[in-house]
Amino acid sequence: MNFKEIGNNGLCEGFAVIKQCEKKMAKNGNAYLDLVLSDKDGEIFAKLWDYNEASHGKYDTDMFVKIRGVISQYNGHDQLRIERIRPVIESDNVDVSDFVKSADYSGDEMYNHLISIVNAFKDEELKKLVSYLLEKNKEKILYFPAAFRLHHAIRSGLLMHTASIVKLCESVCKVYPFVNRELLISGAILHDIAKTVEFDVKETGIASGYTVEGNLLGHLVMGAMMVKDAAEKLNIDSEKSMLLQHMILSHHGEPEFGAAVRPLFLEAELLSQLDLMDARVYEIMDAVNGINKGEFTNRLWALEDRKFYKYNDETLKVELF
Repeated sequence: MNFKEIGNNGLCEGFAVIKQCEKKMAKNGNAYLDLVLSDKDGEIFAKLWDYNEASHGKYDTDMFVKIRGVISQYNGHDQLRIERIRPVIESDNVDVSDFVKSADYSGDEMYNHLISIVNAFKDEELKKLVSYLLEKNKEKILYFPAAFRLHHAIRSGLLMHTASIVKLCESVCKVYPFVNRELLISGAILHDIAKTVEFDVKETGIASGYTVEGNLLGHLVMGAMMVKDAAEKLNIDSEKSMLLQHMILSHHGEPEFGAAVRPLFLEAELLSQLDLMDARVYEIMDAVNGINKGEFTNRLWALEDRKFYKYNDETLKVELF
């Protein structure tokens, strides 16, 4: 944790995001908060003893707070005994993205990059449709994660995942020039657009769960609906709308993985494969970056419970542009 020492005996202070928060009762009958705090450098277990909501305030997961306390060892792990805690205020002049795991590029950088690609489209209808949906959802797109727990579950992870796939699309089209480049890129940009309504996300940019719509409909169905509604509003050719809807509905590849239908044309199949590729590469990259040379990662559930070996000291990083 990136806390600053301000005194002797382990006294420190800093900013953190509440990753877990549970109110419990101590043996003496007094309430306390059992927390896990996190920032870009890691996480730490913390306790706020003799908790009183009236004097301490109310706290929950995903809140951004300022902490002061003493770090000591408990069962072989660092634990923070909280002396003071409060929500972050504007005068603290801190950026939440500096304290939560975030994409390597800012949301604005990635968004503007995608807009520049779309603005260069020759197909005016695809340009109009994709630009409209990007602009309509811009506020959330800038900081939303791409997942609740797995790949790109970080601040601005949705844009990072999207921009990664778009770059992969560009490379694929150089190898296979017969691919409809603008259709493929349009599908890549819009395939996860409805995650902006699927997840419940606080200002930290980390998903705390699913919305009602997310649970009942899911981002594939809602994404297809968003494309259909926008295309009708903008008078976009119905077949182009249908092709994009199909790409969104099928990009998970198989029904067992959530696809409403399997990909049934080339660009849909490519999008599905590139989406899977980028998700898997990120999972491996993220896990390997957290270990030392010569070690194995923990088992990765999303990759058939495999462990991955780190054979060098390199820190892996995505290059989007």
